[in-house]
Amino acid sequence: MLVHEGRVLLIQRGKEPLRGRWLVPGGTVELGETLEQALVREIEEETGLQVRPRELLTVFDRIEREDGQVAYHYVILDYLCEYVAGELRAGSDAAAAAWAGPEELAAYDLPPKALEVVLEGFRRAGVAVKGLASGGRSR
Repeated sequence: MLVHEGRVLLIQRGKEPLRGRWLVPGGTVELGETLEQALVREIEEETGLQVRPRELLTVFDRIEREDGQVAYHYVILDYLCEYVAGELRAGSDAAAAAWAGPEELAAYDLPPKALEVVLEGFRRAGVAVKGLASGGRSR
């Protein structure tokens, strides 16, 4: 995730899973990529921004089931990144991209785990967050 000038970078998913939901950008690792290379590539593809990974924020898995069967199983690693260059635009899997300050997060209805990660990213980036708690649907 990217926190820049007191705001977090968010994308609205353009396809499944979670089509239409606002999340932090990310994606899959391609064969031969390191985790950090994949993160840099995915953020640039989805938002037009170049970033540099700073530190690992959290690791968790998300399992989605449909009709009692596992439809998706992702292992998610969220890194706090720093801005390097670029102009924000929606691309690749993103239907939209936005910058959001702490006071604007409620409007994006982030899933609970995404909100938790964003709040931790703000904390580690030194951005003051008042009166927010995790809420919403699952990531």
